Amino acid sequence: MASHKSAKKRIRITERRRKINKISVSKIKTSLKKVFDSKKKEDAEKYYKEAVANLDRGVSKSRLHRNTAARKKSQLTKYLNSLTQ
Repeated sequence: MASHKSAKKRIRITERRRKINKISVSKIKTSLKKVFDSKKKEDAEKYYKEAVANLDRGVSKSRLHRNTAARKKSQLTKYLNSLTQ
């Protein structure tokens, strides 16, 4: 166990950041699932905007690699375009 004051602080901060990162990544995954589960184009477009915003936010906060986000956005767009009215 840590005995230095700075090491104890590091442990607290690391735990806090781990929880925040987990929440963020979970939100991204949930928004992606909402798009892929929707069968109506109108619903999918609504969820698509939310998913892209979450992906971009994850990249800007360094919780997701930019190429991963780009790949997922490409998959979403491809799915959205395959839906019919």
